[in-house]
Amino acid sequence: MKGRAVVEPGEGARAAERGEKACAADRGEGDGPTAAADPRKSVTVPVAAAEAFRIYTECPAEWLPAEHTFIPNPQSITMEPRAGGRFYERGEDGAEITRGTIVEWAPPHRLAVTWRIGPGWRPVFDDQHASVIVVEFIPAGPDTTEVTATYTHLDRHGELAGMLGAAIETGDTLDRYADVAARHATTA
Repeated sequence: MKGRAVVEPGEGARAAERGEKACAADRGEGDGPTAAADPRKSVTVPVAAAEAFRIYTECPAEWLPAEHTFIPNPQSITMEPRAGGRFYERGEDGAEITRGTIVEWAPPHRLAVTWRIGPGWRPVFDDQHASVIVVEFIPAGPDTTEVTATYTHLDRHGELAGMLGAAIETGDTLDRYADVAARHATTA
């Protein structure tokens, strides 16, 4: 297993290079003011935890809804595999928009990434105004994994926090991921 690495939102690669770790609240842990109200969704996928993590981090273009992308018809959607890495889209013209920063990279068990969403579902360009999505991959059997996404620090979105919380509760992005994981399981 690769080492667990974390950085604080807003610090990006500089903190990762210094070897600093994010505080528990920035990773969505602890008893912070938003911990009790953080929206959480789970799915069970028919693949081992390492494969579930790989599909989530290497195949976001397959599970992220088209209406949730910032660039129309992105050529790629990529998570750089390290704390401090970017979660970004690239258009056919080479333009890039960063969706978030990887603040924790702990394969195959845990990933935390900032969510840079703003008014009108458009990007914000700094992590200080972004929430954090913590995704955990918990073995539920030899070839089964429970994947839980917890959305922390929604308050950083200001007036959008309530609307985002409601959208998370009714959204199907994690279900789409589960469908992709099941499809990968049948082709393996």
